[in-house]
Amino acid sequence: MNNFSMFTADRMTHLKVVAVALVCATLVAGLGVAARVADGSTDGRLEATVIKAGKPVTASTSESRTIR
Repeated sequence: MNNFSMFTADRMTHLKVVAVALVCATLVAGLGVAARVADGSTDGRLEATVIKAGKPVTASTSESRTIR
């Protein structure tokens, strides 16, 4: 049997390749769904720090620019 090439492989070999790819994709998707970020807190909630904006600031330069 010449099942070492994808062009000369029979239908059963193609089915095995597709089945292995499906199992691997399912495992990767399952690991992605099961992954979670642990921050050490007991309740599992993540909290963000709120930063309030201050007064508006205008930045400008009075120097002339020299192109070299």
